[in-house]
Amino acid sequence: MTKRFEIAYLLKEDVKALLNTNIIVKGWVRTKRGNKNVAFIAVNDGSIIHNIQVVADPAKFEEELRRITTGACIGVEGKLVESQGSGQAVEIQAEKIVVYGEADPDSYPLQKKGHSMEFLREIGHLRLRTNTFGAVMRMRHEMAYAIHTFFHERGFFYFHTPLITASDCEGAGEMFHVSTLDPENPPRDKEGKIDWEQDFFGKFTALTVSGQLEGELGATSLGKIYTFGPTFRAENSNTPRHLAEFWMIEPEMAFYDLDSLTQLEEEFIKYLVRWALDHCMDDLEFLNKMIDNSLIERLKSVVDTDFVRLPYTEGIKILEEAAAKGHKFEFPVSWGVDLASEHERYLVEHHFKKPVIMIDYPKEIKAFYMKQNDDGKTVQGTDVLFPQIGEIIGGSVREESYDKLLKRIEELNIPMKDMWWYLDTRRYGSCPHAGFGLGFERLMLFVTGMANIRDVIPFPRTPGNANF
Repeated sequence: MTKRFEIAYLLKEDVKALLNTNIIVKGWVRTKRGNKNVAFIAVNDGSIIHNIQVVADPAKFEEELRRITTGACIGVEGKLVESQGSGQAVEIQAEKIVVYGEADPDSYPLQKKGHSMEFLREIGHLRLRTNTFGAVMRMRHEMAYAIHTFFHERGFFYFHTPLITASDCEGAGEMFHVSTLDPENPPRDKEGKIDWEQDFFGKFTALTVSGQLEGELGATSLGKIYTFGPTFRAENSNTPRHLAEFWMIEPEMAFYDLDSLTQLEEEFIKYLVRWALDHCMDDLEFLNKMIDNSLIERLKSVVDTDFVRLPYTEGIKILEEAAAKGHKFEFPVSWGVDLASEHERYLVEHHFKKPVIMIDYPKEIKAFYMKQNDDGKTVQGTDVLFPQIGEIIGGSVREESYDKLLKRIEELNIPMKDMWWYLDTRRYGSCPHAGFGLGFERLMLFVTGMANIRDVIPFPRTPGNANF
């Protein structure tokens, strides 16, 4: 029985043993060309960026070739031979062709020409078939695999935190509600407010913005855990850096201090970039050519350099000096402000020319759970800042003191009814611990060179867009 092979195997493995034997490939037609004597069909099955060439006799396959156009799905059985032309090592001499699905050449939108990213977003159900999005999605898989491999090799446990929650980790309030109540006629209490006690969970619930708080529970029992799953934020933002649904990696580690935290952050991001260079070079070379011609060079520079540790106060001084010397920032800089992307990128791309891990932020601009420094003004927060991206990782040492954490919760008027279980981790056997969050799609922006975050996730969820 003739065996089917994926194109990646035929093009990447040593296939000398298969030469002059019959094989089967199946995939989608990228191009068809030729004359009355010979036809050349480029077939791609998604397993690799490259196509395999099928050589067919027009006299033998007249009916099939008439039906084969760009986008058609076909199966080919034939002899694998060394290619007579340049550009490929092997090709297939067709002996049998099956057309599984035709593609109307008058309406099929992915013809052999350049398409803008904006146009491809309009046909999101088909854009995955393009070379660009095939490359991005294969790299997305590799990066996910690398993340699990990194943590598994270091003794972390994969920990599943809930998608439905009653707590807002960041305090932003921009959450998607989860409810079974009738939206047109919800039950109301005596004060006329919605009676959430009659809802499915008996309380107000929403989709999670972060698994961190629950992840801390895992770290205080298992030692080192990581989460990797979808998170949701109902932020009405249409920037190239925001999604309503995105994936987060959030490790939490008992007995880590600021130094060990920043060391892990640097080790983690370098591991992922190195993995991309080692395992995704075919796709990287395509993206480097078609999307960003400095991509591979930039990735190599991250792997080969030590990240800067920069206290927030020193970073502000650098930015203020730059502004005084004439550098134009859209947003003003002063101690206590939350840095904008332009400030972060100035530090990374212009001043240090390497990634920066900023530490010791003003407590007023950071979350309630960050460990407070002895100066009473700053907390042990960390942000990893990257070229072109700005912040790619945000983390901190967590406040382990029950009294300090309680005071901070009260200062910010966070409802105590939502925090009792979190405070119990400090009440019963509290330990020093730390963690960080990496936005998976922001990582994908960096390793692929894509400019818009909507183009590194299969089905982007943004304001006004929830197709498929």
